[in-house]
Amino acid sequence: MHLFNIIRRSVFQLAASDGTKRRLFLIMPSRVITCRTLVLSAWLNKDSSQSATEKLDLDGWKHVMRSAQQEEATERTSQSEEDSPLAVTRELIEMWRLSGRLVPENISEEDFKTLNECPTKSSIRKYLKFLAIKENRKKADREKKEKRNEANKERMLNTQENAGGELPNTFLPKFWTRSQDAVYNWRAAQSMIFGQPLVYDMNYENYMSRREMENTVKQLMESEGANRRALDPFHLHYCNLQAGGPYHKEFVKRYGEAWDKLFVTVTEKSYVEVFPKDQLVYLTADSPNVMKTFEHDKIYVIGSIVDKSMKTGLSLANAKRLDLATARLPLDRCLQWAEGAKNLTLDQMMRILLTLKDTGNWKEALQFVPQRKHEGFVDMSSWSKQQIDTWKKTKLHEKMAGQRKAHKQFAQNFSRRQTQKNWWEDVS
Repeated sequence: MHLFNIIRRSVFQLAASDGTKRRLFLIMPSRVITCRTLVLSAWLNKDSSQSATEKLDLDGWKHVMRSAQQEEATERTSQSEEDSPLAVTRELIEMWRLSGRLVPENISEEDFKTLNECPTKSSIRKYLKFLAIKENRKKADREKKEKRNEANKERMLNTQENAGGELPNTFLPKFWTRSQDAVYNWRAAQSMIFGQPLVYDMNYENYMSRREMENTVKQLMESEGANRRALDPFHLHYCNLQAGGPYHKEFVKRYGEAWDKLFVTVTEKSYVEVFPKDQLVYLTADSPNVMKTFEHDKIYVIGSIVDKSMKTGLSLANAKRLDLATARLPLDRCLQWAEGAKNLTLDQMMRILLTLKDTGNWKEALQFVPQRKHEGFVDMSSWSKQQIDTWKKTKLHEKMAGQRKAHKQFAQNFSRRQTQKNWWEDVS
């Protein structure tokens, strides 16, 4: 500031001695800033006194300096945006797209957030491949739907031309889709008054990734649709559903305006606060208790979770913490179960419970279990205790034999790898 005052005094003296208007330039380290014109009296001559009127446009000078600072700030913000992780991810995606890799054309902000959370480039590449495949499938489905609509329009036009513009007469009335929806909605509305409650525990949002959350909501939508189309639907309760949480946002995103019109009771309260504890039964695959019959006076609770990492004991721990009764489906007794976890999807559980509620027949209910998980149905109702114990021992012996065979094969492969020489060790 002292240097600026010294320069200004020297410029004032030079301008006063010449008596003319000059344009001043101040050289900054980054750019040249033009100063406003120095205005002196027009009647300054030899006869005039030394106290001539001098005037400097300070407001203009402040405006110039303020605009320069704003330009520097915008440059800094633009540089920070360019150096942000989001911009780096965009540049990486664009580079992969130009190199011919499988990358989606349009990426939402949520997908960008998920990409930024990926720890490695391989995980980013895999997620981008998943998004690209998903986008291509949607595009193919859209094209198929457009072709199907065009074919239907052409068929209707041909039918009207052949029939002379008149539709064929029939004694059967047309059953419109809206009428069927009205029947389903009426049943769902009745179930909210007279139906047996079925609770979905929505307290697992912190244990799932974004993709698992999307799969959970998709299965819940299929479960709600299957329940609405049933003859005697359940009264669905979504408990522990926080407003504005991940579950709620995904529901609103998928349902849209129909979310507020669903015949489902949604509450932020726990099911322990809504129903008495002695009527609640938590259905979990980790329970030691086997469900023998469907009880119409009980309120069954299902955990709304899709865990691809197989977090065993999570729902059972919640039930024990709340001191609730637990049960699991008799998959071992009724099905010749193959190797693998006995976990079912939410929509499969809904169809099994609906069938049990209507018929009480385990054979009909367990038809909704995928056939890849078992080898057939086993009717143990007429078996004696000795036959059941023998069958269990046989299954256990087969399982142990399979495990021993797998361990033996692994040991052979490991020893072969240890004895095999690598290419850099083979000097001959």
